[in-house]
Amino acid sequence: MCGCSSIWQRVCYNSRSVFQMEKRIRLRNLNPHITCQICHGYLIDATTVTECLHTFCKSCLVKHLEDNNTCPTCDIVIHQSHPLQYISYDRTMQDIVYKVVPNLQEMELKREQEFFKKRGLPLPRPQLPLVPGSQQPVMEAPVATTPVPHGKPSSSSRRQDDLHRADEQVNIHLVASQGSLRQVKRRFIRCSAQATVTHIKKFLAHKLYHNLEKYKDVDIFCNEELLGKDHTLKFVCITRWRFKVSPPSIFGSQSVDG
Repeated sequence: MCGCSSIWQRVCYNSRSVFQMEKRIRLRNLNPHITCQICHGYLIDATTVTECLHTFCKSCLVKHLEDNNTCPTCDIVIHQSHPLQYISYDRTMQDIVYKVVPNLQEMELKREQEFFKKRGLPLPRPQLPLVPGSQQPVMEAPVATTPVPHGKPSSSSRRQDDLHRADEQVNIHLVASQGSLRQVKRRFIRCSAQATVTHIKKFLAHKLYHNLEKYKDVDIFCNEELLGKDHTLKFVCITRWRFKVSPPSIFGSQSVDG
């Protein structure tokens, strides 16, 4: 009996220790860590400066770097001439913001839909369905575990084989900068609007050098401006090629740091 009593006391003590470790944190105490220091709103498309690790909304930071080359928070010089090359999308931070701020992702998706609908533009990315009775979108569709007969691909494998053809597509014109890179055989290509500048760099590295690792030796320009590696082609079309009918001309050259 005494042995059972001592065991019960230890269990109760351990339970109290666990509960003591749990602590509720108010959202307002987290706000300084999950808000953009430029617009003072919650982070949207969180993008981090690789030099100092300060994070901002992507649109806010890109707009700031059009006229500046320093971090908006600490004023450190990101890069003398190409600061957009030294910022990176912070998926982990954005996931945290969407999880701790109620309804933020749903409201942002609605604002995005209204923005493009009002201007008669196609949505830049497919909208995720919401979980019934919840405000959070479904991030992944359930995959069936039933064996598929040989020769009949499952719907999930068909989606993987789609190679993003179901995405919004953009046409681009690849041009080799004079005296820098040789011209690729196919100058006009069609690809997903969600492809990034890094994808184009790797494409050129594969075509010109037959080595994907050589993508670091390639710079991509549009309107004589060096493009950031995380910029999507949709973003480039909207910000660098607006109101033009012809496909955007993307110039490739050897890296300035090479």
